[in-house]
Amino acid sequence: MSSSDKIPVTVLTGFLGAGKTTLVNHILTAHHGQRIAVIENEFGDIPIDNDLVVNTDEEIFEMSNGCCLCCTARTDLVEILHSLRQRDRVERVLIETSGMADPNPVAQTFFVDDEVAAHYALDAIVTLVDAKHVGGHLDAASRGAGGDGVGHQVVDQIAFADRIVVNKVDLVEDEDVRALETRLRGINATAEIITSSHADIDLSAVLGIGAFDLSHTQAVDPGWLDEREHQHDPDVASVSVEVPEALDRAALEKWLADLVERRGGDLYRLKGIVALDDHPQRFVLQGVHRLYELQPASSWGKEPRSTKAVFIGRGLDRDELTRGLLGCVAPSTS
Repeated sequence: MSSSDKIPVTVLTGFLGAGKTTLVNHILTAHHGQRIAVIENEFGDIPIDNDLVVNTDEEIFEMSNGCCLCCTARTDLVEILHSLRQRDRVERVLIETSGMADPNPVAQTFFVDDEVAAHYALDAIVTLVDAKHVGGHLDAASRGAGGDGVGHQVVDQIAFADRIVVNKVDLVEDEDVRALETRLRGINATAEIITSSHADIDLSAVLGIGAFDLSHTQAVDPGWLDEREHQHDPDVASVSVEVPEALDRAALEKWLADLVERRGGDLYRLKGIVALDDHPQRFVLQGVHRLYELQPASSWGKEPRSTKAVFIGRGLDRDELTRGLLGCVAPSTS
């Protein structure tokens, strides 16, 4: 097949909490007139991201086996892509990687598997950057802290990008954004950099841009198609907690405020679907380090009301987090 006949694929990468799911929602609700299949990969054993994606007619595929696409789950990715080829209605594929993923092996998939390469074209690797928090990770990488740790994962995601979206610029000053752009240029001199708040961008800047250049990638790293061992920082883990009862909002907010005050530096990501005893709607919990918000979402309908939360960070205590959420159960349901 010629490149123009292949299904274009956009890979969204970026560290935990950078705004990938928000951008996915922005894409799915925009009037682009295309049938888009979304493949999501989560770093954890409870699927949350699918609940955070808006209700659409698009195909949504979850990969929440506790691994990321750069590890063993890449076989699952190939199988999904093979199955999608049988669906004539799919016009574009959007892959949202785990915040812990190395984008290199994801990109390799479109060149090392013959069937995938014959029917899909990698359009671009789009990396989202959290304008408020990325500096700390880059500092850690420049100090050589952590070996294969978080800072180096963030640097890899930036270095491999075809386009960089500096998100959450509303949380920092203009001079901080300019300084960050200069710093990003030191890591990736060729990718176009755009800025956004709440991942609200012109979709023509990230979709159908034909930015992935295989010859350039091989010139920079001649061995990039070689299989390489990928290791995550062993101190970073995902803790999932489920509570079958509704929670008391005041108790939950008090506990969250205390949690982020004490552990915010090590709490890279917090996300969840929450049932509150005084409200008929779901609430979406989103957090990064010491920032978090609890916002109403869709109605529960006939689905049992329960709370699912995922905490991703360094040195997290599963028992402590479980006790904390259970301590927020509303008195009428405990």
